[in-house]
Amino acid sequence: MTINLKVWKQKNAKTSGNLETYKVDHVSPDMSFLEMFDVLNEKLVQDNKEPIAFDHDCREGICGMCSMYINGQPHGPLEGVTTCQLHMRSFSDGDTIVVEPWRSAAFPVIKDLVVDRTAFDRIIASGGFVSVNTGNAQDANNLPIGKDKADMAFAAAACIGCGACVAACKNASAMLFVSAKVSQLALLPQGQPERESRALNMVAQMDAEGFGACTNTGACAAECPKEISLDNIARLNREFLGASISNQEV
Repeated sequence: MTINLKVWKQKNAKTSGNLETYKVDHVSPDMSFLEMFDVLNEKLVQDNKEPIAFDHDCREGICGMCSMYINGQPHGPLEGVTTCQLHMRSFSDGDTIVVEPWRSAAFPVIKDLVVDRTAFDRIIASGGFVSVNTGNAQDANNLPIGKDKADMAFAAAACIGCGACVAACKNASAMLFVSAKVSQLALLPQGQPERESRALNMVAQMDAEGFGACTNTGACAAECPKEISLDNIARLNREFLGASISNQEV
């Protein structure tokens, strides 16, 4: 296959960027999208040109690093996959593919396709933890948890913090990410001590980072590679409202 790429090139957050055109020959349909970029970068290095900077790590759909906006969709055209799991057989010979970084004021561009997502880290640090000293691992049945609650907590914990929800949202909202991190602990007994402060602090930090408001259009869940449910946003709204009322009463 021959693929034509239009890739966003930008030196840093303080400079303007532009789309540059590249042609990649001999692309195997079995290559992942990132492997195709590896081939392109090898050619650029051989030609004494600057390679394209992009984020990657595990390449197994777990770490959430491979943040690329591909033809107007976070992680590309397939549902429930990350960019590293997207293969070139999803495209046709001669296709032109436009690749851009996440677009959000809270995710400033570091270089080319790499954005700074430490805003997510600061949100987690503000409340996405438990202070209970658990000591050694307990037997599985020591803490009775209903299967429905365990399943919902597990599904919420599947969030990999890639930021696709922010990239897909017209408001650049981080509500799906924050709601998943709040939900996975709010549903479990280990998360009860900080339950109220967690919701208040994480939402406050989300706002402080400059993410937009949620208007429930559902684009975040539609583009999420781990298919995190919008039910978590409803749960976060309940957690936040309950915590706000309780805090006022105190």
